Amino acid sequence: MNFSTPVKAIRLNLSSLLADFTPNTKTWSRIKAALSVHRKGLGNDVHSGVWILNLSDAEKVYAECGQQRPLPWEECILPQRMKQCLKIGEGTFGEVFSTNNESGDTVALKIIPVEGSEKVNGEDQKTFGEILHEIIISKELSSLKEKQHNQTHGFIGLKDLHCVQGCYPADFLKAWDTFDQQKGSENDRPDFFENDQMFLILEFEFGGIDLENSNGTLASLAVAKSILHQVTAALAVAEQELHFEHRDLHWGNVFLINGTTHSLETRGVLVRIIDYSLSRLEIDDLTVSCDISNDEELFMGQGDYQFEIYRLMRQENGNNWAAYHPHTNILWLHYLCSKLLSMKYRGSGGRTAKDMREELTGFYDNVLQYSSATEALQSCPMFQ
Repeated sequence: MNFSTPVKAIRLNLSSLLADFTPNTKTWSRIKAALSVHRKGLGNDVHSGVWILNLSDAEKVYAECGQQRPLPWEECILPQRMKQCLKIGEGTFGEVFSTNNESGDTVALKIIPVEGSEKVNGEDQKTFGEILHEIIISKELSSLKEKQHNQTHGFIGLKDLHCVQGCYPADFLKAWDTFDQQKGSENDRPDFFENDQMFLILEFEFGGIDLENSNGTLASLAVAKSILHQVTAALAVAEQELHFEHRDLHWGNVFLINGTTHSLETRGVLVRIIDYSLSRLEIDDLTVSCDISNDEELFMGQGDYQFEIYRLMRQENGNNWAAYHPHTNILWLHYLCSKLLSMKYRGSGGRTAKDMREELTGFYDNVLQYSSATEALQSCPMFQ
């Protein structure tokens, strides 16, 4: 089944391009990066791309960024843009800031230190090889909005990539301090990096506010239903096109933009899904996945249903994280529904709210029976 909105687009066929030895197409850098990950059935006799595998992971990342080497911060993020930056979020492996791009649009900068010897927030820095995983998946999901079939705008748009080198800029440290004073940071202040430290900067469209911080601000349970519908539809499209599993779709990774109207009833809130650090997809016969089979700490969390989902995913896939198990997307939809039912809403009660809560509760009680987001979208009574 195809989920489509007619637009002009050309499907990238990696299999046919692998035989092209003239690296002068726009897709060449993406092929080089994709070849660094597990390829099903890759044997020694596959000669059309073997020499590409000899490229270093650093060269592949530079190619993804359209660079030949890491550049100074100010060449990629102009000083005026740095002065406008605000820290808006953080994760174990990096920081997120907002600023304006050259067109004046607000964008989000996800800044990840790579290849350094210093631990960051108690963890080893990601290598170039590890960061390729997130680059490839971010590009593929962002490009779904341009597909002729299986099209969705439900994943955050990737606008640009940069690889920079040098100490953390003063303007970003100032923004980091403001965030720490106002909200409190769990991360290390990034002032310890030396001049030789490299960073990957992923420049995304600005996604709004995350679901976790929307508690008490959404209008009604009808909005909650729309959020579930939009997330399910986006996951279904990615399943059909890319055999995609998100694998970390907690409510901090669902962003909401207010006031937007699209063909699917949004109730004034448009969903954007972010953060593909644990995600899995396929590009033709290439599998891009994050092997977390030995990350025991991830599976030991307690106190929230989110941590149970990691264990349930491992139970379903037998700790084989390269295999495709779309029911993991259903597990996260079950989790999101539990969060939406627990949230507070501005709207008054009454029969409509009661009926909507019963409908969402029915979804929570029955969604685990579906094998994938695609089946849920096609068969769940709440979406018909």
